[in-house]
Amino acid sequence: MSNGQAHIQPRTRSLTGVQILGTGSYVPDNVVTNLDLRDSLGFDPEWIVNRTGIHERRFALPHQATSDLCAEAAARCLRNADCDPADVDLLVLATFTPDMAFPSTANLVQDRLKLNCAGFDIQAACAGFVFALVIGSQFVAAGTGKRVLVVGGDCNSRVINPGDQKSYPLFGDGAGAVLLGPGTKEQGLLAYQIGSDGSGSDLLTRPAGGSRMPPTAETVEQGLHYLTMDGRAIFKWAVRILADSTLSVLGHAGQTVGDVRWFVPHQANVRIIHSASDVLGFHRDAVFKNLERYGNTSAGSVPIALDEINRAGNLQSGDLMLTSGFGSGLNWGTVLFRW
Repeated sequence: MSNGQAHIQPRTRSLTGVQILGTGSYVPDNVVTNLDLRDSLGFDPEWIVNRTGIHERRFALPHQATSDLCAEAAARCLRNADCDPADVDLLVLATFTPDMAFPSTANLVQDRLKLNCAGFDIQAACAGFVFALVIGSQFVAAGTGKRVLVVGGDCNSRVINPGDQKSYPLFGDGAGAVLLGPGTKEQGLLAYQIGSDGSGSDLLTRPAGGSRMPPTAETVEQGLHYLTMDGRAIFKWAVRILADSTLSVLGHAGQTVGDVRWFVPHQANVRIIHSASDVLGFHRDAVFKNLERYGNTSAGSVPIALDEINRAGNLQSGDLMLTSGFGSGLNWGTVLFRW
């Protein structure tokens, strides 16, 4: 089957002995409200709120790029963890809006923060941070990294089409980070699932700018360097995969919805979040949402949310936090994490 409808069921696994030592996040100062979009582009603010739940988002300033957002989020994370940058063993950075094709955005952040370690990018779009979290945890669990910095961030404002009233209001810019270190055998990823279904790759894509379709004056004129999305198909898939992967992860860990302190889904659309939460039976008080302020920040979505929960003191040792990222690829990743 095509268009992301193949029923792919990746294995669900556990990866414990890891803890989150600190969190950090950064969003640009430039607030863009729905009224701003009405005045500048003629968008309908009421439609945006009703269809997405988003009231405003942040757009990077002209001098800012993804590495700037990620570097600030990472620096705040290291301060929160009271970790000297020299002690970081590895940097894993998730983004699908890198500063440039190469070098990696991780290299730019590594230099900015003066880290004495390797850094590399991974690209799994809105599932990127969860993929990076699993990768970073592998290094810690294997004993090959005692301080692993995991960052997710995107400048979506650079790849969205101002002429597309259905997708342009959805996205914002931002970055978040966590610092991983060794934990007890009870801490870490009690269960996780990461999956990909490339048959749905055409549902959310940026056609031009790569080796398949190098940028030309013609591709720019046709708007092929902008993100394109089949919103209805993505919505249906996202609700299904969010529910299915959550049940798989909870079942693998022998936990129930009632055991979860925080459900932190990717902040794509409030209707996706509410639909999946209702199917799963999560009480609304346990579901974290901040997309009304930031929109969809892609790889920045989950770590920004984690930082806000952590800094508010709303996660205690032993709490279960379930988070899930899903998007272009089609990719998804769901983790049940014991704090």
